[in-house]
Amino acid sequence: MADMKKHPTVLRYYESAAQSPTLDNETLDYDWIRELCLEAGADDVGVISIERSELDDQREDILSVFPHAKTMISFVSRMNREPIRTPARSLANIEFHHTGDKVADTSHNIVSALEARGVRALNAAMGFPMEMDKFPGKAWVVSLKPVAVAAGLGKMGIHRNVIHPKFGNFILLGAIILDAKVNKEDRPIDYNPCLECKLCVAACPVGAIGADGQFNFSSCATHNYREFMGGFSDFVETIVDSKNTKEFRNEVPATESASWWQSLSFGANYKAAYCLSVCPAGDDVIGPFLQNRKEFMNDILKPLQTKEETIYVIPGSDAEAHVQKRFPHKTVKRVGNGLIPNSISLLVTLMPHVFQPNQATDVNCTYHFTFTGNETRQTTFDIRDKKLQVTDGLHGKPDIQITVDSKTWLKIVAKEKNVGVALLTGKLRFKGNPKLLIKFEKCFA
Repeated sequence: MADMKKHPTVLRYYESAAQSPTLDNETLDYDWIRELCLEAGADDVGVISIERSELDDQREDILSVFPHAKTMISFVSRMNREPIRTPARSLANIEFHHTGDKVADTSHNIVSALEARGVRALNAAMGFPMEMDKFPGKAWVVSLKPVAVAAGLGKMGIHRNVIHPKFGNFILLGAIILDAKVNKEDRPIDYNPCLECKLCVAACPVGAIGADGQFNFSSCATHNYREFMGGFSDFVETIVDSKNTKEFRNEVPATESASWWQSLSFGANYKAAYCLSVCPAGDDVIGPFLQNRKEFMNDILKPLQTKEETIYVIPGSDAEAHVQKRFPHKTVKRVGNGLIPNSISLLVTLMPHVFQPNQATDVNCTYHFTFTGNETRQTTFDIRDKKLQVTDGLHGKPDIQITVDSKTWLKIVAKEKNVGVALLTGKLRFKGNPKLLIKFEKCFA
C-alpha cells in the first residue's frame, strides 16, 4: 500500500490545519468565530459554553444528538418591520419565510466554514425533531430563545419573544453547536429592552398574553399556529369525520381550504403574531412610538384590533371568552389543537401549557392521581387561586383521589372514551365529590 502520509489529500489537510484559527488543539478564537458568522450572513452573534447554567435543562438533549458538544453559537437575522406590521398576514408570512430561509443559509455557511477548518459542527436550529414519537410538539433540537438570552442577544419580553437591544423583536434565531471550546464567551445584557407597554396584550386576539405577565400557551398555539402540526392534525380529523362533501364545506369553507393549500405548499403560515407586529422596543424601532404615540396606535395597533377575521379557539377555553368579550366583530371558530398525548409522561408535561386559569376561578382543590396499567405514576395536581402546581408523587391532603388505567385516561383526554364507561368497567375509580372531576376537566383545553 502506498504511503498515506504522501497522499495529496493528507498533505493538504496538514497544511490547512497549520493555518487553523485555534489557539491550541481545542480552543477557537472568539473574534474569528464572530467575524465568520457575520460574513456568513448573521446580523449579530453570541457565544456560550455548553456548561453554562442556562443550558441545564437542555444539555442532556444536546449531548444525545451531538456528544462532542462544547460550545454554542447563537445568532440573529433581522426581519423587515413593515411587512410584519401589516394586517395582511400573507405579506407578514412572506417576510417570516424569507428571513427563515436566510437563517438556514447562514447556518449552512457557518457550519461549512467550520468544517473546512476541521471543526465539527451541527446546525441546531434546523435539525430533525427529537423523539417525535414521544413529543409531537417538540420542533427543535434546541430551544433557541434561552440560548440567545444567555449569549447576550436580548431578553424575553412579556410576549415571550426575544427582544434584541437594537433590532427589537423583529428577528429570527439560529444556533450552531461546536465540538471545540472558544477562548471567550458572551454574557446576558444588563437590562431588558421590553418597555412593558402592554401593546402586545392589547393586540393579541386570543388574550394569550396577560397584563400580569401570565401566558396561555394553549390559546396562542390553537390560533396563531393553526396551520402548523397540531392544527393540521385537527384539520385531517375534520376531513375524516365529514360524512360527505357538503358537510366538509360547511365545516371548512373554500377560503380556509385555500389557506391550507397555500400553507402546505409554501410553508406554514402564522394566523396572527400580532405581538411581534406592535412591539416598539429596540434602538432601531422605538423612534416612531416615542415621536407620536397616537399615530403609532392608529397606524399599527388599531388595524390589527379592528380586522375582521376568523379566530380559532378550543370550546369553553379562556380564548373563546376573550374573543367574544373583547373582539365581538371577529368570527369565533371552535376547533381542536391537535395536542393528543400518547403517554402519561407527555400528558403531565403538557398540562401546565393547556391550563385555563379563568376556567379555574372557583376551583381550589388538591387532586391525587394514581395511574395504573402499562404506565404507572402518581401525580398531585393542586389548583388554587387560578394557578396550577404539578408534583410527582402524592402530596398534601386530597380533595379527591382518582385511580385510573393509564390507557383509559389517555383515551378520555383524546375524547375517544367517556368517564361514564370507564367507571362502569372499573377502569376508573375515585374517592370524593364527582363534581370535582368535572371541574378538573374544564380547567384544561
